[in-house]
Amino acid sequence: MAVHEHLYIVTYDIRDTKRWRRVFKTMKGYGDWLQLSVFQCRLSRKRHAELIAMLDGIIHHSEDHILIMNIGPAETVKPSVVSLGKVFDVVERQPVII
Repeated sequence: MAVHEHLYIVTYDIRDTKRWRRVFKTMKGYGDWLQLSVFQCRLSRKRHAELIAMLDGIIHHSEDHILIMNIGPAETVKPSVVSLGKVFDVVERQPVII
């Protein structure tokens, strides 16, 4: 059975340093760090739901903000990105070792 994954860009603005670190560590388990408070993730529906649940339990809703942007199906979407400086690479599918 094929896993249907979508490409997501996740950005966040977390007021408290301790919560910011927890969000950052959580995000490292779900995607590739692009730059400060920005990640690129390739997620199945299940992993997307897990990520939302994890982040929802960390943040303070009245102080923090997280945006999760669905770019589209990971296998067919061709993101239009202007990258100045470092090279931008779309995250490729990799095996998950449990």
